[in-house]
Amino acid sequence: MTDAQALLPELIEWRRRIHRHPELGIENPVTQRLIVEALEPLGIDDLTTGTGISSVTATITGALPGPTVVLRADTDALPMTEDTEWDHKSQIDGRAHVCGHDAHVAMLLGAAKLLVDRRDELAGNIRLAFQPGEEGFGGMVHMLAEGLLTEGLDKRPEAAFAIHITPNLPLGLVGGRSGSLMASTDDFKVTVRGAGAHASTPHFGNDPIPVAAEMIMALQTLVTRRINAFDPAVVTVGHLTAGTTTNVIPDHAWFEGTMRTVSSASRVQIREGFERIVRGVAAAHDCEVDVELRAGYPVTVNDGGVHQFASELVKDLTGDHSWLEFPTPVMGAEDVSYLFEEIPGAMVFLGVCPDDISNSLLAPSCHSNLMRLNEAAMPMGAALHAAFALRWSGRSAA
Repeated sequence: MTDAQALLPELIEWRRRIHRHPELGIENPVTQRLIVEALEPLGIDDLTTGTGISSVTATITGALPGPTVVLRADTDALPMTEDTEWDHKSQIDGRAHVCGHDAHVAMLLGAAKLLVDRRDELAGNIRLAFQPGEEGFGGMVHMLAEGLLTEGLDKRPEAAFAIHITPNLPLGLVGGRSGSLMASTDDFKVTVRGAGAHASTPHFGNDPIPVAAEMIMALQTLVTRRINAFDPAVVTVGHLTAGTTTNVIPDHAWFEGTMRTVSSASRVQIREGFERIVRGVAAAHDCEVDVELRAGYPVTVNDGGVHQFASELVKDLTGDHSWLEFPTPVMGAEDVSYLFEEIPGAMVFLGVCPDDISNSLLAPSCHSNLMRLNEAAMPMGAALHAAFALRWSGRSAA
């Protein structure tokens, strides 16, 4: 931890440069250049950039034979405006790093420095994956397709590790759980088509608004009465649009939202039930309906063995008091799930609650326009990445 702590000025500088210039989607060229500039002086054996996306992959080869471990950080921002007052706030309207990916990049760059300095102790290869497009673009799918687990490697990686910051844990506290850690996500859009009419004579038309409303309420009943309460699902309608004025019944109404589950079984059940309900309600009211279901990220599943290894590592580095075993999954989604479907992996959450907030549960969360993070936690993140790689490779090599 002492060596990681000495990196704090660099970690802050990297994070703030990225924070001032947030980029969206799978094209993050400014961030990509910063990453390459930080890694090139380290003399890393294999440093490549993506062809279809602005990813960066680097491989640190140890002095001893051993396995390959993947360490991953995401690089993209969100399409929203932050309302914080710090002097390094976003310089681009409508874009902001309010999910902490800027810190993720900085911590993994710090880990790279720590690992290069310990190359003589390292067995095998450490694959660093700097991935754009986590916020809904599936950047990890692109990296896998471009050879993250195969290109330039003699054998497939054994394990993967990732860190996500959260202001809703106290500074330095690390948490996670074995099994389902984060939810799957599927988005939907439903368009109900009826017949327009004057508002005073609804019987001359077929009003789609109450039909859409009935669908929305029936979907909540689906969740509470057909889904196992111990294998939960969430269906949220976040957008509902119909009509143009007070005295006109429109000919159509539409709504859209998201579905979240923490198992593949509930995911299938909620998708099938969704279609059954909206089509059945439409038919009952003699309306037509268009249903769009867009599959999103799968459930993020922490491998039991990798998770146990990571939790023990945290306790060894900073004491038993620094680990929190989550009792339930987090209903947000993550595209590191695609990586964990390919090789055993674990993600942990690192607490970054600001010093001026006494109760972390009240801190503005990730994706909030007021989200802030405590940069003092970043050395711990860098140390965790590096220690995971060193200890896993040393254990496997032995």
